[in-house]
Amino acid sequence: MSVDRAKIQWNGWGWAAAKDELASREELWLWLADELGMPSLLATPARPLEEIALPAPRLSAAQRENFVSLLGADRVRDDKFERTFHALGRSYHDVLRLRAGNISAAPDAVLYPRGTEEVLSILSTAAENNIAVVPYGGGTSVVGGVSANGASFPAVVTVDLSGMDRLIDVDAVSGTATAEAGIYGPALEKALQAKGVTLGHFPQSFEFSTLGGWIAHRGAGQNSVLYGRADDWLVSARLATPRGLLATEEFPASAAGPRLTDVIAGSEGAFGIVTEATFRIHPAPAASHYGGYLFHDFASGAAAIRQAVQEDVSAAMLRLSDIEETRFYRAFGHVGKRRGISGKLEDAYLSARGFSGAMTAMIAGFEGSKEIVDYGRKRFAAIAKRHGGMSVGAGPGERWREGRFHGPYLREPMMNRAVGVDTLETAVRWSKVDALYAAVKTALKNAILGTAPRPGAHGIVMCHISHAYEDGASLYFTCIFPRALDGEIAQWQAIKKAASDAIATNGGTISHHHGVGEDHLPWMTNEKGALGIDVLRAIKMSLDPKGIMNPGKLIPL
Repeated sequence: MSVDRAKIQWNGWGWAAAKDELASREELWLWLADELGMPSLLATPARPLEEIALPAPRLSAAQRENFVSLLGADRVRDDKFERTFHALGRSYHDVLRLRAGNISAAPDAVLYPRGTEEVLSILSTAAENNIAVVPYGGGTSVVGGVSANGASFPAVVTVDLSGMDRLIDVDAVSGTATAEAGIYGPALEKALQAKGVTLGHFPQSFEFSTLGGWIAHRGAGQNSVLYGRADDWLVSARLATPRGLLATEEFPASAAGPRLTDVIAGSEGAFGIVTEATFRIHPAPAASHYGGYLFHDFASGAAAIRQAVQEDVSAAMLRLSDIEETRFYRAFGHVGKRRGISGKLEDAYLSARGFSGAMTAMIAGFEGSKEIVDYGRKRFAAIAKRHGGMSVGAGPGERWREGRFHGPYLREPMMNRAVGVDTLETAVRWSKVDALYAAVKTALKNAILGTAPRPGAHGIVMCHISHAYEDGASLYFTCIFPRALDGEIAQWQAIKKAASDAIATNGGTISHHHGVGEDHLPWMTNEKGALGIDVLRAIKMSLDPKGIMNPGKLIPL
């Protein structure tokens, strides 16, 4: 097992030993209270684990012994920490419940297999006993994708794949590699880099997410412009199902009917458990450059990204923050700091270049050979200039790279001070980006106003383009708001519904890379159509006749 579960926060994000750098900074909390229209921000600590009671395990002694006989006693765990740790994912909704001590969804046992055959045996035993099964990789789902939702079953077990973490093979000639699905991002990338290659998949959850999770949720890394999404780099997979093993084809191309691998990417554990996968790899980049640009407005930056991807500029990442996101993070970074000579010179320079007021910031990244990186940078610089953009050097890009996995660590300190933080994302064609962007921002602002805990309180709604394609882009929204402590779940539901309705009405997908889980189920029929949902149900019935796999996710009941 590559990661010790006890070292990860059970009710929030990241390492349990991570230092809260914000807790003692009262000047920061005073500033944030003013940003949210609040007189102050109250302390709202999470309930400690020792104060939380769990429901008694529902597995019978005979059922538990069946799993012990398959795995051994040390890999069938039902102690308080294991059940609590695996009860929910890391969505805002999940964390609200974890912090409040609402662990009613805890699994009855957590099973740790060490190979495909053991997973198949677990699923066969679970099906015979009508026990629900929740697959668990890193547990980083932010859409309710790993909640132990087994209320309609006599018991539910979580299958934790972290013991299946081997890099099995690297085929450098074909440009592919094969690994077990439970391997964490850092361990996988370290093993690949040792062979001189990379997958290039770096989601913000990279430290705590797994290969199987990326596939099951059809994820996209921050460098997907160059390396592709999970459904682009996935070659084939082995899916353990209650009816047996589904092993998909590894051909470079085939006209022998629909590609079954596409059934696995995005299946979210509803059809079975991904145990192994073969994926495309690339030579480890010899050079890289991440630099910053400023644009006068969001539309200009978006136009530069669109031109770059449509002209096939070899960028790894083009990430554009809107005016509010640019303003917020600049102000956040300056709280409590005096503006010295360098800061004043920077302000004067920006003013002279026409950037004294509102602006949008972009990080443009390039990877590959030195020649490809230099050529890509040169081409993009010319495109940015054409759209009124200005390069501000490598500093912002390098700072972003150093802290690119740290963003989620800000949520729990804010929740400790009665502040809510949630994210949502979508994708839409370029011709609809402006309308969708405006509609979702308006919906979020109005929903936060309508659920605010006091008159005058309001939220901060930010957005950035996170991934780009020839025909469209992904918009990633972050909202920060004062929590309504007497009705936090209802507040979140109102905000989530308003934004999701706006996405559906304005032509966006309900999720670009977070997945469906429980949170997006109400909008799935609208997106796929009734007949499309019937097709998904038919696949599930074929692979999981009793419906034991991750119930309540992906497919509306």
